[in-house]
Amino acid sequence: MKLTSVLKPADVQRDWVLIDAEGKTFGRILTEVATLLRGKHKPSFTPNVDCGDYVVIINAEKAKFSGAKLEDKEYFTHSGYFGSTKSKKLGDMLENHTEKLFRLAVRGMLPKTTLGRHMLKKLKVYAGAEHPHTAQINKGA
Repeated sequence: MKLTSVLKPADVQRDWVLIDAEGKTFGRILTEVATLLRGKHKPSFTPNVDCGDYVVIINAEKAKFSGAKLEDKEYFTHSGYFGSTKSKKLGDMLENHTEKLFRLAVRGMLPKTTLGRHMLKKLKVYAGAEHPHTAQINKGA
């Protein structure tokens, strides 16, 4: 009889995954990243354990968007005070706050718990091609 094994946090093996966003569609990159951060691609996936990998996204500013999203889609922030709602267009976010844009989108695909916040800390986003994680990625390869 085969039993399902439960992974313990101390037994997790984490890898470093490099994703080049140049020429790829924004949403498809994010679904792949959310799967890697969550650890669902591993056979030892356990829902209550952070068993995902570290993910590094480079060339984030060169991601593709379909349709008229760059002009139409807006992101809203609210401080809690009356009349303090502010909005930014997707095009402006992509130019000025690329890392924040990717982080916001991936955060929506992860669990809304402390476990999800720990998973999100393993995401590293860089607008250009340079990143300081070459040692970790080369070690894993």
